[in-house]
Amino acid sequence: MFIIFMGVSGCGKTTIGKLTADRLSVPFFEGDEYHPQQNIEKMVHGIPLTDDDRELWLESLAQLIQRELDLGASGVLSCSALKEKYRQRLRVDPDKVRFIYLKGSYDLILSRLQNRSDHYMPTHLLASQFEALEEPSDVLTVNIDQTTEAIIAEVFAYLVEIGFGGNSEQ
Repeated sequence: MFIIFMGVSGCGKTTIGKLTADRLSVPFFEGDEYHPQQNIEKMVHGIPLTDDDRELWLESLAQLIQRELDLGASGVLSCSALKEKYRQRLRVDPDKVRFIYLKGSYDLILSRLQNRSDHYMPTHLLASQFEALEEPSDVLTVNIDQTTEAIIAEVFAYLVEIGFGGNSEQ
């Protein structure tokens, strides 16, 4: 099974994704690492990505997921997946690919972005991400206005419910 943590930049996809993957003893894949260089350059210069810009990126991620599933492997991926058509592209096997939406207010996420220095996306692009966001209704939605431990508890309650325990002790 593949778990994809989705949401706007700064919502905690990488942090929660890594913690989840570690606890499940499965690989973690950072979606941002699969962006073509021209996408990174656009974001560094404050230019929002278009659907066309995201095409190669989404294709790379879909291939990654399919390859791992074909090998019988599980994994955790962080990916904004802001639009339904992006999620459909990544849902290469609806029975084995599940999304978890990390939801937060604009103000909360902006404050997080302003306090981090290890990411190439400038804070002023956050508004364009919220504008592009098509909130999913068919996935687990976790409010990020709580402790990391509480978020992880919600995530693992869901994973137990869907029968995905990885190699972790529950």
